[in-house]
Amino acid sequence: MAALGWLTPRRRSATARSVLAGEASAEAARKSSQEIEEEISGAEEEPQFPVLGDDKAAAFFDLDNTVMQGAALFHFGRGLYKRKFFETRDLARFAWQQAWFRLAGIEDPEHMQDARDSALSIVKGHRVAELMSIGEEIYDEYMAERIWPGTRALAQAHLDAGQKVWLVTAAPVEIAQVIARRLGLTGALGTVAESVDGVYTGKLVGEPLHGPAKAEAVRALAVAESLDLSRCAAYSDSHNDIPMLSLVGHPYAINPDTKLRKHARDMDWRLRDYRTARKAAKVGLPAAAGVGAVAGGTAAAIALHRRRR
Repeated sequence: MAALGWLTPRRRSATARSVLAGEASAEAARKSSQEIEEEISGAEEEPQFPVLGDDKAAAFFDLDNTVMQGAALFHFGRGLYKRKFFETRDLARFAWQQAWFRLAGIEDPEHMQDARDSALSIVKGHRVAELMSIGEEIYDEYMAERIWPGTRALAQAHLDAGQKVWLVTAAPVEIAQVIARRLGLTGALGTVAESVDGVYTGKLVGEPLHGPAKAEAVRALAVAESLDLSRCAAYSDSHNDIPMLSLVGHPYAINPDTKLRKHARDMDWRLRDYRTARKAAKVGLPAAAGVGAVAGGTAAAIALHRRRR
């Protein structure tokens, strides 16, 4: 029977550590599950953002690759080509610019300038009202399905909080206004093409709304709207928009390029990437936690790049 001695309970004296463990276990048992849940949720809870009813706050969203997959100007160009505004060789140039944009994931000044020059030459002599009407159709044909659901949810969170939401983009302001209106946003800041008596001249008013110009536009709008920029948010994918992002108290890097991702991490800005199934970082907006679809057309863009070589 001695061999079975290990089955027999042995009486041992309680140590200080075992007494502490027992008391802690008893205390935990006395707490209701609701109390435990409240403690857990309290530990993880962040200040509510956007702040409901804060009329001194607003949100500013870049457009290309932030709100929408790809470049708005390219999709607009596709629609104009369909309507015989220009020839096949012009469409090929637009396609190459878009392919480069999607492969590189950044805005190259030379490509952007070439795209703007092409667009200005195409719309020269056309009426502003005509392009606005066509823009509504083009949005339905090419743009609506390319809106990132995640970014759209972020914008809606600000709207639901009673805040104004603006697009800020280098795209023509007429295109930006159509997109803003269709998304239910407040309005848009964009590049202004010169027109005389409602007809495009083929020139710009000043410079494209790009880089530092975006920051100046946001600053001017904040003054006009009596906003407190420290309570505002801005969203962009491009390092070119660091001046705009740096203006506000709540900067977000959305689908960021390499330079912006590094800068955002260095500055402890929040990140969100809808191009993949992973979360780059916790955004803190539960309503916006959905992940957008992967951008289509990558294979076609690569094939185009190879043919160009």
